[in-house]
Amino acid sequence: MKNQSFSTSIGLDAAPHVVFECIKDIPIWWTRDFEGSTANLNAEFVICHPGSHYSKQKLVEIIPGKKIVWLVTESTLDWLEKDKSEWTNTKMVFEITSQGDKTLLHFTHEGLVPEKECYIRCSEGWTTVIIQRLFNYIKRHTV
Repeated sequence: MKNQSFSTSIGLDAAPHVVFECIKDIPIWWTRDFEGSTANLNAEFVICHPGSHYSKQKLVEIIPGKKIVWLVTESTLDWLEKDKSEWTNTKMVFEITSQGDKTLLHFTHEGLVPEKECYIRCSEGWTTVIIQRLFNYIKRHTV
């Protein structure tokens, strides 16, 4: 049986283009420890929590209103014991679809699989970040 990468979905009362634009506002919904850009294809940004997390992402796919993909080109998760660079060469995929009068946002961290040392902690983190922080930001943004 093939292991699955971590994924989660949220339904939103917002237009797909609004959801798309909100995803790019990383300092608001993910972390303020952000440097760089998410504006255009090949844009790069860094998330850095000194002593805990460093990751550099590159925007490798962008379909306005439908999809955003970030490739992690460098990473250091200081709290891991075995491979501190487990996120390197993984992808964060945001797929946006319409379902009736709702918009569905499906997030997958490709390569974040149960065999990874960071899986439990990172999947808990992503659940909080996507289902709570990003959801609430989009909800506030559409009011």
